Amino acid sequence: MSKDELLNSLENAIVIGHLDAEDEGFDGTMEGTLGTMELVVKALEEGVDHQKILDTFGQAMEKVGELFETGEYFLPDMLASAECMGAAMDIIKPQLEAGAGVDKGKFLIATVKGDLHDIGKNIVTTMLKGAGYQVEDLGMDVPSEEILKVIKEFKPDFVGLSALLTTTMVEMEKVVKMIRKEGFSNIKVLIGGAPTSEEFAEKIGADVYCRDVIDAINKLEHLREVS
Repeated sequence: MSKDELLNSLENAIVIGHLDAEDEGFDGTMEGTLGTMELVVKALEEGVDHQKILDTFGQAMEKVGELFETGEYFLPDMLASAECMGAAMDIIKPQLEAGAGVDKGKFLIATVKGDLHDIGKNIVTTMLKGAGYQVEDLGMDVPSEEILKVIKEFKPDFVGLSALLTTTMVEMEKVVKMIRKEGFSNIKVLIGGAPTSEEFAEKIGADVYCRDVIDAINKLEHLREVS
């Protein structure tokens, strides 16, 4: 198998959510075939460029996002692919931390206080790691004071805030105001979640509204290009 064929197989494994050789796959016929984890290990053993592997992760999840948007994939399908991405990143992470990979910047992400929904946030986190960002995920139901504390310690370039409940949107505004009050004018704040919108982002002073995970990645890349 050539390196290009290996990367194509890796991309396909992520898209269909095939984790490893013990995984039967979506149709129950894939047990015993190379999955995402084996393919990543094989790619590293064969000296495939780390950036090409990361690019493959991004291309795979972009396809997953497109399939989700067209209705061909549902949330469980996207989560299966995200699980593959997470496992793949765990394998390649030590080499990236040793300086073999690119670093596109620091990204702090959290679901705001009062909100216990984190599926969308977790998918964004996985994709950001695959795209080469250094991500600090604070989890869900995170108080604004905790977010500000970690900002001071972690010194992120970007902060992502997630909320699924209309009642917790006020927490987003509180966090943004605290960030600005502390003088972190250089930090770009991205918000997302079902009840949010472009208008709401503008109202609270956030830099970017993200419709979904693919929109988040695209807009983040744009922010990097213009900064």
